[in-house]
Amino acid sequence: MKTNACTPTVSLVLARHRERALLRGNPWIFSGAVGEIRGPGAEKTGALAEVFAADGTRLGTALWEPGNGLCARLLSRDDAPLDGAWLARTVRRAFARRESLPLGEGTDSYRAVFSEADGLSGVICDVYADAASLVLTPGWGPRADELAEILLAIPPIRTVFVAVGGEEPRVAGVPRDAVEIRESGFRFRVSPATGQKTGFYLDQRENRRRVAAYAAGRKCLSAYCCTGAFELALARGGAASVLGIDSSAPALEEAEAAAERNGLSSKIEHEEADVPGRLRLARDRGGRYGLIVLDPPRLVTGKGNLERGLRLYKDINLLAMKLLEPEGILATFSCSGLVDRAIFERTLSYAAHDAGRKVCILESLGQPADHPVPLDFPEAAYLKGAICRVS
Repeated sequence: MKTNACTPTVSLVLARHRERALLRGNPWIFSGAVGEIRGPGAEKTGALAEVFAADGTRLGTALWEPGNGLCARLLSRDDAPLDGAWLARTVRRAFARRESLPLGEGTDSYRAVFSEADGLSGVICDVYADAASLVLTPGWGPRADELAEILLAIPPIRTVFVAVGGEEPRVAGVPRDAVEIRESGFRFRVSPATGQKTGFYLDQRENRRRVAAYAAGRKCLSAYCCTGAFELALARGGAASVLGIDSSAPALEEAEAAAERNGLSSKIEHEEADVPGRLRLARDRGGRYGLIVLDPPRLVTGKGNLERGLRLYKDINLLAMKLLEPEGILATFSCSGLVDRAIFERTLSYAAHDAGRKVCILESLGQPADHPVPLDFPEAAYLKGAICRVS
C-alpha cells in the first residue's frame, strides 16, 4: 500500500557537539549521539524525524529506525516536504546521473541508486536489463511499494525485486524469478530473489576487465568465484586455464552455466571447496599459478571482528603469494567498509613479509562510476583492490 506520509512525527535532539558529523555532510545518526527523543512516532520504524542540535538549531529531516545502532538517516537539510513528489524526483535524478557514465560496450546493468551518494541513505537499486533489484533498510519498509511504483514508471523496467531489512524479496510488476543481463558482452543469468547482494556483483565490472588484461598465457585461479564472472574475463583475456573455487554449490552451478552460455567451458573448471583450506592444500602439493584473484565476501562485518577479519585477509593473501610463480600476478580485493585502503595495503605488506616475497602494486582498484563516493561521506568507498606483481 502506498503511503504519502511526509510530516515528521519524531523530534531528535542530539547530545552536545554530536552534530559535527552531520554538519560535515555525513547523514548517519547513531543512537549514542541522540540526547532526547520526542513525538508520537518514536516507536514507529520509518517515521520521519526532525533533527536538532543541543542548542536547538534545526539540522534537517531524517528517516527514523528505532532499535538500530544507526538509528536515523538524514535525508534533507531544509524543511521541504519529503512527499511522493520528492521521492520520485530524487530517484529519477539518480537515474539521470547514470545516463552519461561509461558503463562499457555490451553492458546493460548498473547501480542506479547508491544510498548516501544519491541522497537516499538506506536505498540501493541495481538495474538488470529491464528489471530492478531494490534493497532497503527497515526504515524504508513503509515506502517500499511507493519506490517500486516509481521504478516501474522508468523505462525499460518491467519487474522490481524488493527486499526490506534482509527479508525474502517480493516481486512487483511482471512476475519472474530471474533475468538475463549483459556485461562487457558476456551473458549472465541473475536471480535477485535468491542471489548475493542485489543479485550480481556489478561493482567489479571494470576490475574484471583490468585483471583480464594480465591473463594471457597464464594458469589462473579465481578464489571466492561466486557465479563465475572473473573466470569468464580471464578466459577471454587469453588465460591458458582457469580454476574457480567457491564453497557455495548453487553459485558454482550458475558459474558453470555461465561458462557454457558464453562458450568458454573448455577453458574453465570449478571446484566446491573452503577457500583457505583449498589454498593450503595447493601449497602443500607444490601448486603454482601465474595469476590469482582473491575476491572474498566481507570479512570484517563490525568493529568487534576487525582483528579477526584482518587476520583472515592476511592469511589468504599470504597463501596466494606463496602459490604464485615468480613474477606472478595477484589481484586481491576487500569489500569491508571498515577496512580502508591504507589498512588493506598494510595487511598485504605483512602477508608479503611473511611469505618471503617481494610484492609491488601495479594498479590500485576501486568501485566504478555508478558507485560514486561523496567527498563528505568517505564511508561510501567500501571496495578496494590491488593488482600486484609477486617476485
